Amino acid sequence: MRAAIAVIAEAGYLKASFSRIAKHAGLSSTGMISYHFAGKDDLLAACVTEIEEITGAFMQPRIDAAVGHVAQLRAFVEANVELVGEHATELRALIDLVKNAGSRSDAVDGRLALFEEHFRTGQAAGVFGAFDVRITALALTTGLDAVVATAAANPPEPAELTRIGRELADLYVRATAPGSAGGTA
Repeated sequence: MRAAIAVIAEAGYLKASFSRIAKHAGLSSTGMISYHFAGKDDLLAACVTEIEEITGAFMQPRIDAAVGHVAQLRAFVEANVELVGEHATELRALIDLVKNAGSRSDAVDGRLALFEEHFRTGQAAGVFGAFDVRITALALTTGLDAVVATAAANPPEPAELTRIGRELADLYVRATAPGSAGGTA
């Protein structure tokens, strides 16, 4: 799977053949890949799962350590951007798989609903302002995805990733603060 992820990140889903993956992995034939995976779709689904586990292991401890809705929002954004510095290859592969192979996962699809619920409970607790949680969740996820995709294509230095993450988190914290949005809940 590591070789498949690297090939997808480098060459893209469309050029990620079993023979190219086997060559990258140092295998003499595609037999080992075919033995473990029923086909390309099976391998790609396993790659998405592997990438989600890697990203979750990096981000979740940071999010879990944050106390409160605002701190958790900040931790998610900052960790997502910092993830580029540690796992740019995996992120490029995931972006390509979602874009070109139509790969979807519960984690990717469920993220929007998680943010909607996070915003809803934060509003109920009085820590977020009045805004449409769906629109705000869409703005957060698409904006964050754009920043991560741009950074993953050409990863900046770690200090710059930290600055970008902090600035983006500041933007979302300000936008969700009580009295800042002016919309309706």
